[in-house]
Amino acid sequence: MTAKKIISLSLLIFSIQFSHAQNVVDSTHNLDTVQVTAFQLQTLREDAPAAIAVVSKQQLQLLDNTSLVPIFNTIPGLRMEERSPGSYRLSLRGSLVRSPYGVRNVKIYWNDIPLTDAGGNTYLQLVDGNQLQSAEIIKGPASSLYGANTGGAVILHSGNIYSTKKNIFNAGITGGSYNLFDEHAGWTLTNKNFQSNLEQSHLHNDGYRQQSALRKDVIKWDGYANFSKKEKLNYLAFYSNIYYQTPGGLTLRQLGTDTTAYPLSVAQHAAIYNKTIFGGVSLNSSFSKHFDNTTSLMLNHTSFKNPFTNNYEIRNEWNYGGRTIFNYHTSSSALKFNWNAGFEWLQNHSHIDDYGNKAGKVDTVQYKDELFATQYFAFTQATLQVNNRFIFQAGLSNNKQFVRYRRPSDNTQNDFVKGQIRNMPAPRFSALYKINHSINVYAIAAEGFSPPALAELHPSNGTFNDSLQPEYGWNFELGFKGNILRHRLQFDASVYSFGLHDAIVSRGAANNVAYYVNAGSTRQRGIEVWLNGIILDDENHFISQLTLSNSFSYQPYKFTSYIESGNDYSGNRLTGVPKYINATTLVAKTNVGAYLNVILNNVSSLPLDDANDAFAKPYHLLQSKIGYRHSLKNFQYNVFLMVDNLLNETYSLGNDINAYGGRFYNPAPKRNFSVGVDVYF
Repeated sequence: MTAKKIISLSLLIFSIQFSHAQNVVDSTHNLDTVQVTAFQLQTLREDAPAAIAVVSKQQLQLLDNTSLVPIFNTIPGLRMEERSPGSYRLSLRGSLVRSPYGVRNVKIYWNDIPLTDAGGNTYLQLVDGNQLQSAEIIKGPASSLYGANTGGAVILHSGNIYSTKKNIFNAGITGGSYNLFDEHAGWTLTNKNFQSNLEQSHLHNDGYRQQSALRKDVIKWDGYANFSKKEKLNYLAFYSNIYYQTPGGLTLRQLGTDTTAYPLSVAQHAAIYNKTIFGGVSLNSSFSKHFDNTTSLMLNHTSFKNPFTNNYEIRNEWNYGGRTIFNYHTSSSALKFNWNAGFEWLQNHSHIDDYGNKAGKVDTVQYKDELFATQYFAFTQATLQVNNRFIFQAGLSNNKQFVRYRRPSDNTQNDFVKGQIRNMPAPRFSALYKINHSINVYAIAAEGFSPPALAELHPSNGTFNDSLQPEYGWNFELGFKGNILRHRLQFDASVYSFGLHDAIVSRGAANNVAYYVNAGSTRQRGIEVWLNGIILDDENHFISQLTLSNSFSYQPYKFTSYIESGNDYSGNRLTGVPKYINATTLVAKTNVGAYLNVILNNVSSLPLDDANDAFAKPYHLLQSKIGYRHSLKNFQYNVFLMVDNLLNETYSLGNDINAYGGRFYNPAPKRNFSVGVDVYF
């Protein structure tokens, strides 16, 4: 199905259904009003002069919640991949091109506390979706307030549950195909000036391929304490212990006919062991009617082991840092003015020891390295609202990164090698005009700056590539958002053009090790359309609520100038990026408590190597959840059945781009099932 046909079909469905809805239903029930906190806005999503998507708690619960992947993939411009259970990658508008392993070039915060470390890496797999309340997705460069990135930012939210009850308990259990077992439990205690949310979860499955088992345990504690009317302390602490096997990529010939692992992965017991303890606090202080401050501090430790096909890596990582924002705000009948200024500093200290791998056991020492990464930036931003009609925002950050490296296991390399990434200011300008009370138009011009991550400077082949340069570029965007049909239909549509210079891309070597190069420049122009509406909302009908949403991303990205090892890839499609993605979500509820959620995700073909010699085929992923929810006086339960990959498609949900030997594909599971129950009291 072509992109044109997808758009036409989506618009036809919406027009037919909404025309019908207007004739048979007269409801004043509006779509949920969603507020955003990104860029210090504290405003409704549709009034934000920024490209921001919000994932609500209701959306997070559309499926079985054992993975964030299917829900995040309903956001236009966002692509989340899972190479095997527990192995996540996250891309905003094509940033996946430099992230074959892990999450890079996207800054992630949790409750105002930095989750991304100074080395530019985020262990997103440590987060349990059951323990989140919402997420804000910032698309496009967000360096003006969130540090060095060209891909964007994600702000996770948990805690601050509003309830009149002092104690709230929840628990759930899910079981399914591949010996899936997931359980979670939580307790929320609330009084006048204090809230505590204590949550625990356990997940394991045997995997749908050989050498793809997963085990994950998480304990999280967060909440707040009001010291006074002018001071509030938010806190977050979690411990995650995750183990997942890595089966390795397959060739096209093996895809669909072979669910075994790459033989060396089995022989070497390839896997990831990650134990992380994280703690952070954020203090909100109001000094006067017009002046306040938010200061966050964080500290975490990661013990990381990775028996791989050709080595056994052990990492010991300490991360610490802080962030402070001063805010001045004043208003009159015609003007509202906010000014923000602050500073963020992050420090990473890593010991990376590399050994031979003898059937999953540590063998002889290959090398032992010590690295320090320091990243800091100062930022300022001003927001002006005029006559409740115009909103102007301008911000600027100044970013720096330092890396120090030495190899104590080599007597000739005991001194630190210092790498300093050049300083680069990153400005951002945006404006929003309210055409009327329900439709807004906005424009953005922002420069992104992203230095190479520590894992790119020091890949697993043991080299230290201090010649790798940061990538940078300007993004220009124009969008419309708002609502029509008496608040029954929300929309957000935008066009953008992002020119990236010195783009960092990964390449594969014969020993299964990825390394990184600067790939000249890219042209990333795209279109994003999001529609979300209520077709039916009437408690007198058996189908009491019927909502339909659709997101569409058109991404014909290209390399504009890229010559590597004598090969000219200029004009080729950008590696790992599908030309279009269309996701449709249907939610139906009945007045007796039964419900149905359906997500259909259509993804076009995508190039798997820079030469565009290999492509992943398009696929259509259909997922559904059917259940029954019922409430008693102080007790609510929810039983459900979820079916993944209803169409039994053969596809790869995590391709290894530029993989050596054509082993690009990590097959996703075929049709599979899970059943579960959640209770609240």
